[in-house]
Amino acid sequence: MSIINKSPVTSYKDLLQMNNSNNGIDGNTRRLVDGEGTESVISLSDDILAVQPVNDDTAATFVVNNSSGDVLFYVDTYNNHVGALSNLINTQYAHFGVTNSQAQAFADDTHQAIPFGTSMASSTAPPAFGTSTDPATTFTTAEGGATRASDLVPMLWFVPDAIKISSVTSFEGADTATGDTTRMHLFSYDFTSGSTSALTNGTLLAHNSDVTNAGSEQSYKTTWTVDSSAVSSGKVILAFFRSDSINSDYSITITVKYFLT
Repeated sequence: MSIINKSPVTSYKDLLQMNNSNNGIDGNTRRLVDGEGTESVISLSDDILAVQPVNDDTAATFVVNNSSGDVLFYVDTYNNHVGALSNLINTQYAHFGVTNSQAQAFADDTHQAIPFGTSMASSTAPPAFGTSTDPATTFTTAEGGATRASDLVPMLWFVPDAIKISSVTSFEGADTATGDTTRMHLFSYDFTSGSTSALTNGTLLAHNSDVTNAGSEQSYKTTWTVDSSAVSSGKVILAFFRSDSINSDYSITITVKYFLT
């Protein structure tokens, strides 16, 4: 809207000013206000541009769109999110995995821990977390196969900062013509250093629905249900695989999408 040929009394509310007694921009950061003194989201000085909501954190505080109106960048001061190109900019990915040769040590109808990281560390003695519907909520280390500290450590994903899980996706493939019914879980635990009571306070974070695996001629992708997305700093996270029988050994990859909070 143009103010050409308009008197100040009919246009002053649409004029922006520094509210600085006619001294303009200087070294002090001040709110940009309109002609009647209503504050805007913008503050300015000769070195600083600041954006801070005046009234409502639930509004999109800072947004950059392209010419078509698509959001390219945004700051959400209510949820403490910063996004770019439809993703939070602090989005991260973590991976668990095991090959079928390493999974030969898996027992039937037992929750077996899966190595953390893309290296797929050797799991010739994978820790077992019981045969209940969900993995056990505690784990005690001891001298013996599948209970040693050396068996447990490759399975641990340590979370140094609080995170929120966005999604979990897995792939599995059998190595013989006959498959099994399989299922997987993601759990967080408290870890106690230097103690045989290594893992306590297990919490279900996510799980997939049972997969009726028909064998080695096809692989399967599943998108998991996220049961509890928030994980506090200092926790460890483990992934588990269970099959109702052992017709096949399985190669498994699990991708966890998350962001820092």
